[in-house]
Amino acid sequence: MSARLRSLNPYELHKYLVNIYCLNQKGSTELLKRDTAKDRTDLDVIRGNHKFLWDEDDVADTWEKQLAKKYYDKLFKEYCICDLTRYKENKVALRWRVEKEVVLGKGQFQCGSKHCNNVDNLKSWEVNFAYLENRMKKNALVKLRLCPECSDKLNYKSQKREIKRLKKAHKKKKKSKDRNKSDSDESGEEPHTPTVEPSDEPSTSQDTKDATTSSEDSLWKKAPQDIEEKSREEEFEDYLEDLLL
Repeated sequence: MSARLRSLNPYELHKYLVNIYCLNQKGSTELLKRDTAKDRTDLDVIRGNHKFLWDEDDVADTWEKQLAKKYYDKLFKEYCICDLTRYKENKVALRWRVEKEVVLGKGQFQCGSKHCNNVDNLKSWEVNFAYLENRMKKNALVKLRLCPECSDKLNYKSQKREIKRLKKAHKKKKKSKDRNKSDSDESGEEPHTPTVEPSDEPSTSQDTKDATTSSEDSLWKKAPQDIEEKSREEEFEDYLEDLLL
């Protein structure tokens, strides 16, 4: 038997040993299947090493990072494509455009929302995109072209804050009116409205000066108005709105 094994080439010897030691029982061919649990495609490698923005100082020191950087260099980074399916949670996903989308005009001449192809009344938006990358919080200013409906979804949270701010201001104004009304009711007199009687004599410059002085004094005697402090995020949004007008 040993002489027979010596006469076999490596492939035939491999088949013989497999048949003798592995395939003696029914269903034992499953032992020959390769474990594919740890297999990775090029797409898996790119996803694992992808960066939304690569800095000049970033070094691609492994072949995985080199592959991700090569993919990043082929992207078009003028306008973004967004996913607004979770806009009510203030969660918007953004990514750069690929060549096929640039050829079709998606994100520039068509609405930049992933699930919208509207081409009418598009608006340009500059968005402060805050994202988490490698357990680090980062942010970047990106451009979007959206239709009116998707623009409302993008600004869903800021619109709610604007409505809340207006309601708050309206409540303050109403409270001040009620306070003035209660003060007039307590005094038992109606608020006096100054009237000016017509006069044939022309008003002198001294009278004008006295009126100006009295008006300035009344301005200084007024109580300082409450100024609503804005958060840093609201100030940034107001700045962007003024910039895009």
